[in-house]
Amino acid sequence: MAISRYANEYHEKMFPGYVSDFRRTDPEFSERFDNFAFDEVLNQPGQQLPDKTRFMAILAVLIGCQGIDEYKVMVPAAMHFGVTPVEVKEIVYQAVAYLGIGRVFPFLKAANAVLEKAGIHLPLEGQAATTMENRREAGAQAQVDIFGESMKDFWKSGPQESRHIRLWLTDNCFGDYYTRTGLDYRQREMITFCFLAAQGGCDPQLTSHAAANMRIGNDKAFLIRVISSCLPFIGYPRSLNALACVNRAAEKTMSEKA
Repeated sequence: MAISRYANEYHEKMFPGYVSDFRRTDPEFSERFDNFAFDEVLNQPGQQLPDKTRFMAILAVLIGCQGIDEYKVMVPAAMHFGVTPVEVKEIVYQAVAYLGIGRVFPFLKAANAVLEKAGIHLPLEGQAATTMENRREAGAQAQVDIFGESMKDFWKSGPQESRHIRLWLTDNCFGDYYTRTGLDYRQREMITFCFLAAQGGCDPQLTSHAAANMRIGNDKAFLIRVISSCLPFIGYPRSLNALACVNRAAEKTMSEKA
């Protein structure tokens, strides 16, 4: 096999002392995948991300695409690159708002198993910053902080018969999750972008959250770097679709500023 020195060294940083059995059973595949994912992608000029940010994005897309087996091995790798146990858990918790507990449940179990195997005591220190009494107000403020004044009183809008869903979006999605400590707004918007990109079929929401990312500082170039880093884990169709949504969001943002 001609796996590059860089790919081998990066693999060792992720998985110290571990040699994948795929190098025995699937040597040609291992050569091409490892050289691509752990060398070519990482060294593409202008597409580098900080290691910690890259691994947070990877954990989020693995939940989004339901890559449970890869997720189990990538959580320890992410922690080797600085992702904390709290951040691991916060990514899982927020995923529930975008994928539902039916798809996130295995990842919550997996995260707990990996953390406990690493000797980390659970539960972790609490990160909740709201109560049941103030979550709606706090969630509404989070929506305004991220999306702008157009989201003020969003929960009161829409047809009466379905207005409760907008209320839930405010008090549950934003009031329960976005307000938590452990991740800031920019990190939370990045992982939301990753959840939506990886699961597919969410173009309106993906475009909206791409624009929200740009509004709070995760610019177009940053989102392209995120897509590039995650491409080996979610494939070309969903990566190209995410890129199209980023371009649409950027065009809309530019036209609104004009």
